[in-house]
Amino acid sequence: MNVSARAYHTFLRNLLFVTALALLGGATTVAAGTPELAPQTKIRLTIVQWMPTKGEYRQWALGGEFVVSDTGAISVPVIGTVVVGNFDKTRLAAEIAKRLQAKIGLVEAPEATIEIVEYPPVYVVGNVAKPGEYRFRPGLTVLQALAMSGGEFRRTSSNASGDEIALIGELRVIDAALLRSNAKIARLQAEISGAKEVRFARPLNADSMLAAAVENQERIIFATRANVLARQSKSFSELRELLDQEIRVLEEKVDGAEASIKAAERELKAVRKLVEGGLAVASRQSDLERELAGYRANRLDYLTAIMRARQSISEATRNLEGLSDHRQAEIATAIQSEQASLEQLKLKRATTEKLLFDKLSADGNSAQHGNDASGTFIIARRKDGKTTEFPASEMTTLMPGDVIRVVRSVRQDLAVSQVPQSPSLSADSQSGRASQ
Repeated sequence: MNVSARAYHTFLRNLLFVTALALLGGATTVAAGTPELAPQTKIRLTIVQWMPTKGEYRQWALGGEFVVSDTGAISVPVIGTVVVGNFDKTRLAAEIAKRLQAKIGLVEAPEATIEIVEYPPVYVVGNVAKPGEYRFRPGLTVLQALAMSGGEFRRTSSNASGDEIALIGELRVIDAALLRSNAKIARLQAEISGAKEVRFARPLNADSMLAAAVENQERIIFATRANVLARQSKSFSELRELLDQEIRVLEEKVDGAEASIKAAERELKAVRKLVEGGLAVASRQSDLERELAGYRANRLDYLTAIMRARQSISEATRNLEGLSDHRQAEIATAIQSEQASLEQLKLKRATTEKLLFDKLSADGNSAQHGNDASGTFIIARRKDGKTTEFPASEMTTLMPGDVIRVVRSVRQDLAVSQVPQSPSLSADSQSGRASQ
């Protein structure tokens, strides 16, 4: 087998292992030496206190998002600077609660919780397809960071299989659908929880432009649906207020009718005595009786109108409460449906990955193992204000803020340079590797 064929098969075999290990990277456990609250880590502090008189927890306004400084500290209102040191989330939250209790003079310490929003990123430079900044997660290894950056930069052979390119393209389409589905679920969960904004968990290898567009669309939908619900709720609330005002006016009319009835009854009583003594005509008594009957009829109409208004208030209240219940049921159904679609997409992606894995494995097994050369990895790590560099292997666990430099050996460059190039195929293959 000539040098070109051997180099091509070497590329396929290396790409196979990078892809497979990247897919298994999610199961990596947190390294024992990974600092949980390293400098530049963004955290979210939430402080609540139990209010016995109201039987509920009340959230303090002191919370929010904080960034651990380069000196390893955060600045919290009221208590000032808190040195993170070797604290984990639980111990740091307990320390803040303890200081608040001592500072304010509380009988019992408030309950504080800390959530890690974002770790400092890692940086991949050197001989990679897509050098740049990538999001860190605990347990991230050099090989996984290499996979996120598209793998080592290599030229591809014009004999690459069209089936592999088609499978890589299908994976990219599935990844875009997964991104949209996850964004929709995040928006629905924000709606059902009553959140003021949507928080998206963007995948590490997601297309930043596509992810930003999808997230912006979901935010618009979220705001529009919230406005519709607010308008409907406001309409029912205004209807209840209007009916309350109508009831107050009717009650005043009832009071006026009853006053007229009492006056008419007194006058009728006096006229009856005059008619009995022959001092007044009977027609005057009849007129007063008809007038009294009219006042009583008016009072009955007012009371009936008040009952109808109260019935309308009860109906508006039921509609207002049912509006929220109906919306919650609608969102829950939509979440269930979207999660089912998401599981189908994950299954489809796993199947497509397996097909691509088998295809690459078959190509890699058919290649000879001569002229194989691997890159060298150097990690630059900053600690205590100093930067140190040391060699690393593919399975070395990274720390937040690490810089990984990938250097390819001269032997490998010479082997790959013998492979004939096809511009269109090279671009497609690099795009496929980037999607992995």
